[in-house]
Amino acid sequence: MLRIILAILIFSVIVIIHELGHFLLAKKNGICVEEFAIGIGPTLFGIQKGETKYSIKCLPFGGCCVMLGEDGESSDPRAFGSKSALARFSVIFAGPFFNFILAFVLALFVVGFGGADPAVVGTVEPGSAAYEAGLQEGDRIIRLDGSRIYNFREISLYNFMHTDTPEVDVTYERDGVKNTVEVDRHEENGSYLLGITMTGNTEVGPLGTLKYSLLEVRYQIKSTFLSLKYLVSGRASMSDMSGPVGIVNMIGDTYEQSIVYGIGAAALSLASFAILLSANLGVMNLLPIPALDGGRLLFIIVEMIRRKKIDPEKEGFVHFAGLVILLAFMVFVMANDIRNIFIS
Repeated sequence: MLRIILAILIFSVIVIIHELGHFLLAKKNGICVEEFAIGIGPTLFGIQKGETKYSIKCLPFGGCCVMLGEDGESSDPRAFGSKSALARFSVIFAGPFFNFILAFVLALFVVGFGGADPAVVGTVEPGSAAYEAGLQEGDRIIRLDGSRIYNFREISLYNFMHTDTPEVDVTYERDGVKNTVEVDRHEENGSYLLGITMTGNTEVGPLGTLKYSLLEVRYQIKSTFLSLKYLVSGRASMSDMSGPVGIVNMIGDTYEQSIVYGIGAAALSLASFAILLSANLGVMNLLPIPALDGGRLLFIIVEMIRRKKIDPEKEGFVHFAGLVILLAFMVFVMANDIRNIFIS
């Protein structure tokens, strides 16, 4: 029961912030917001305040900010469809953007109290690929095959994504001097590894906290795109994906594994997981898929290029079709979650 409560709290905060982005920018642009709801399905509780109804729905996985004339059929000057393309773009983009802001704020908490994980070599395993290439304790990894590295986790992410060839050009800094060496990673359990470990989380001070909080959001955005690339490339199957049920279990596992170290450790672990979820939601919503924010942004961009509005009826049909597909996909993912629970 506790894992369900924690999941609802985390999901609710992330969704509220996302919808709040739409809500605030709608108000800023003089758009009438008819309903601001947390959750989906039948309304459990609602209160009318001015022109807006604030509601809580029965299922906590979702939310909405319903604007007047969102389908483009209203001629009211305060309708969404009556506003300029730039105004509509800002309203739609604000939802995902606020998710990135939330991820950054949570990262300030995590990095401020838990420290950062700079890409500094802690130990080099004797006989490992890094040992043979001459890497030493204290070296700061700067680039892997030209790709900029800031966090130690990016090294693990690189190893996970690049299994086609063992060779990698490693650029590192030692005593203020940059060097580049070719490392022939050793294969272990199907992965190519450098053979180094991190120094552990490091206190970075106020300015460092700001820097590494931004880098944390960057890392989560980067890992989300790489995960999508991994899925599209066929290296992962659809059964590997997790939906709401799977995420509830992961939140519960995160709490149970960290609470043994105290409430502070549990708070940091849950906040780290919330950073991942919030950044992930921001990225996924920006994908140019009908019914998602990204799909709506794509239509607005096309309108800006053509300097002519797209037929609202045709656009509405495309978004409706996209919604049906997304709902079917969610049913599949939830069924997969339930199947995995019984298998495990």
